[in-house]
Amino acid sequence: MSDSYITVENLGKSYGEKNLFSELNFGINKGQKIALVGANGSGKTTLMRIMAGKEPCDNGLVSYRKDLTLSYLPQHPLQDETGSIIDVLFSIKTPLMQAVRNYEEALSASASDTDIQTPDRLSHAIAEMERNDAWTYENQIKEILGKLNIKDIHQRIESLSGGERKKVALAAALISRSDLLLLDEPTNHLDIGMIEWLENILSSSNRTLLIISHDRYFIDNVCTDIYELDEARINKYHGGFEYYLEKKAERQQEQTAQLAKARNLYKKELEWIRRMPQARGTKSRARIEAFEDLKEKALVKNVETTRNFDVREQRIGGKILEINNISKSFDGRCIIDDFSHTYKKGDKIGIIGENGCGKTTLLEIITCGMKPDSGRVVLGQTVRIGYYTQNPPQEKPDTKVIDIIRRVSESIELSNGVSLSASQYLTHFGIPPAKQFTDYSLLSGGEKRLLNLLSVLMANPNFLVLDEPTNDLDIQTQLKLENFLENYKGCLLVVSHDRHFMDSVVSYLFVFQKDGCIKEFPGNYSDYLEYEKQQRKQSPEQKNIEKPVNAKPKNRDDKPKLSYRERIEKEEIEQRLADLGRARIEIEQRLNASDLDNDELNRISAEYKNILEETDIKEMRWLELSEKEG
Repeated sequence: MSDSYITVENLGKSYGEKNLFSELNFGINKGQKIALVGANGSGKTTLMRIMAGKEPCDNGLVSYRKDLTLSYLPQHPLQDETGSIIDVLFSIKTPLMQAVRNYEEALSASASDTDIQTPDRLSHAIAEMERNDAWTYENQIKEILGKLNIKDIHQRIESLSGGERKKVALAAALISRSDLLLLDEPTNHLDIGMIEWLENILSSSNRTLLIISHDRYFIDNVCTDIYELDEARINKYHGGFEYYLEKKAERQQEQTAQLAKARNLYKKELEWIRRMPQARGTKSRARIEAFEDLKEKALVKNVETTRNFDVREQRIGGKILEINNISKSFDGRCIIDDFSHTYKKGDKIGIIGENGCGKTTLLEIITCGMKPDSGRVVLGQTVRIGYYTQNPPQEKPDTKVIDIIRRVSESIELSNGVSLSASQYLTHFGIPPAKQFTDYSLLSGGEKRLLNLLSVLMANPNFLVLDEPTNDLDIQTQLKLENFLENYKGCLLVVSHDRHFMDSVVSYLFVFQKDGCIKEFPGNYSDYLEYEKQQRKQSPEQKNIEKPVNAKPKNRDDKPKLSYRERIEKEEIEQRLADLGRARIEIEQRLNASDLDNDELNRISAEYKNILEETDIKEMRWLELSEKEG
């Protein structure tokens, strides 16, 4: 059997006058883990949609190996879905998937006591699980759902946020057991812990992958190959991200040299053509035909036209930002608890923590979009905040791109004193005049994000507040943004799940922990990971003595370690969980017996339900004690 999963031959796609790609030729072989990269608007998502069978091509052919199973994660999934989460998770109708679905539904019915047929239904579901040897698979599904924080599989899709829909669709792709996964920005909406878990799942799996991603650490940790969609062509690189950048630079230098050579030769041949307007012989006609080919090569645009970000910063005074004992709660849950910090000139601070912990809430309070329950935020008089949000104001689809920038200002002054008009400013960053006067709706997701970022910079802020600025931005734009922020003289506060980006631009962290506690740490994300790793290795006595270098005094004492009573409780819970596990297996075996009458089956089912509920409670308490123990 061939190792080729997909073969793409002479593939072409255009939208109106815009040619995304033509005559693409490449293949995906069994076991490959490929990152598909390229500039925003180059056609990556469209190419993946064509390969997934979700969009037709204009010409060419996509061939699949016989019996190949494929799962596709769109960039914005489940937009028109009306079912429940369980419908999405088990949409593939295999006996194994159906067995797990029936078992989960029977368990849910048993827990709610809404179905008078519950005992028979549960016993039949358990028997079906046994026949399909599905218990290991069910445990894997539970792990995936738990890691992605998907708790209620009967929740309606319509009630979910965009980020929650992405996690559900990702979970469905992971549990599908498909031969090939096509994943479009799988790390968007995941916190750093989830991303690291996903890296382990994908890198250790033997499944074949094609992933659109702008997360460089993720690419390095998961992918074996990089395919770049550039200038309507696929360029292949076997290796990591640094290797890709190195070889790309070499290729661009070679193209630049070839372009210069072609242009010099074109000038000479153009003079000959002007002197010899008519071909008088076979040799002359051949030279004229060669001239036409040369002309096409010589008149292509330069390899790199997009420039680095640039802005003239406003002066910032001595008093910048004071956060004084702020607290914030929602529905009785403390998000921020008595947090204080005073910004100094040049501070570049990153915020990390799990999804939903309150990172964006802190940004909203600092930018005066939300009031704290107590405490206050004081801004210096010279501070000019530029706030880049995850969800910018919605633009009308027919709004012209140039008008969005002109709303902020008609012109901008760069750091070198040069003043650019709004149109020149967009052109400066690779959005040409032809695209500036098109409708906003025609931009790709990444181009919309770039436009939003340029709108923020257009106001010349001296304090940048950025919420997930790298989402949907192509890698080259990310590199330019990093370079700009590394040299930025103003202050910075940034939330990002992009670990490479955080390592590059911040030198201090706000780490969201449990119960609204925000820990301050001097260093970038990798420094913090190393610190946490060392802390786990140390004895409790060492942990109490050693503190991170140059750490600021904390606002509260460290949480105490386990008391003697809690250690005893933890040991008792571990023993009880082992007993409950054995009891669950025994009951499942009894439920499979065919000689049980209805009363006995009802009694055993109720006992089984109690065991599951107690297991959940004990596991939650064990996790609390384990976290406190460190």
